[in-house]
Amino acid sequence: MSTQTTQPSSATEVGQPWLLVARREVATKLVDRSFLVGTLLTLALIIGFVVLQAVLAERTRTYDVVVTSSAQTMADAVARQAPTLDDGIRVTVVPAADDAAAEAAVRADDADAWLTERDGSWLLVAHDEVPSGLEAVTATVVRDAVLTQNADRAGTSVAALTAGTTLESDVLVGDADQRGFAQGMAFALAVLFYMASLIFGMTLANSVVEEKQSRIVEIIATKIPVRHLLAGKIAGNTVLAVGQMALYAAIGLVGLRFTPYSSFLPSVSGALGWFLVFFLLGFLLISCLWAVAGALASRTEDVQSTSTPVTMLLVAIFFGSLLLDGPAQTVLSYVPPASAILMPQRVLEGSAQWWEPLVALGILAVAAGAVVLLAERLYRRSLLQTQGRLSMRQAWSAPE
Repeated sequence: MSTQTTQPSSATEVGQPWLLVARREVATKLVDRSFLVGTLLTLALIIGFVVLQAVLAERTRTYDVVVTSSAQTMADAVARQAPTLDDGIRVTVVPAADDAAAEAAVRADDADAWLTERDGSWLLVAHDEVPSGLEAVTATVVRDAVLTQNADRAGTSVAALTAGTTLESDVLVGDADQRGFAQGMAFALAVLFYMASLIFGMTLANSVVEEKQSRIVEIIATKIPVRHLLAGKIAGNTVLAVGQMALYAAIGLVGLRFTPYSSFLPSVSGALGWFLVFFLLGFLLISCLWAVAGALASRTEDVQSTSTPVTMLLVAIFFGSLLLDGPAQTVLSYVPPASAILMPQRVLEGSAQWWEPLVALGILAVAAGAVVLLAERLYRRSLLQTQGRLSMRQAWSAPE
């Protein structure tokens, strides 16, 4: 009596084919040198930026200010009050015999600036550029000192003279300081979304067309359904992309504690959480389009042409997230896939109500689901077509 070994003849016997494909995509990427190097370089850039911000925050700059005896009192006041006005600035007063000696010290770079009184006003002279920090603290000290003198002469006080002269600024929506920080964060998030979508997407499209060009896909298609092949490729690349973004976000949040922006950590944490959720659905949508771009091509050289609409879409999202503001930004923060960037940006700025991300996320989920269904048909009907590059119309009507 003999026994025969039978091969699986259906997808159900294979188990979960899409899961096998996803595991293969992840395993292949995790040993890919370019992927690992790119990830490490990006992490190095993030860590380097955080370290730079921390160093700059702790950095104290000392300025040597040369003065003659007539300006000694004012210079001493500047040196005494500078640390309280700006904790990154220290001033050292350097005496000079006369104006000529003071000017010579500045010309020879023996002093950073020369403080002198001329024609009833105070003048800060530098060699080729007045340090902005030194100029700011000196201007404040000089103004307060002169106001005190004028108030004494007038028999009043500085508070009475300056009452009602202070101009403050505020915004109706969000926080002004947070908005400025959010603009920098928005740029970083837009770059990460664009780069991840482009790099992973091109890799996915090239993988599809290489399997198609080498006819390996014809063998794979006899073992598992084509839709499972698509689902596995998208799932694997999505896991890698979201995992990479989560790693970057975690490193960024840890580093944020050591920068001057640590007070924004609670709001940034929430915004990054929304970004990862939106990124998951946004990348899922975009990756379906990349898979279709690869299936429409018959040669690797065709991918550049078939992927042009996807590339242009990514470029539009990237620049839209940077340039749009006001009502246009609000409207497009609900429109997929631009909402994957614009809505987290609005959350970070504090201009979005609590319910707006939920609505935008629901719309994005519906859109992603619809794109998955459309992409599955296009992918399934074009993957085994090898007679040349296909258009979407041809792929839609092609026989299975």
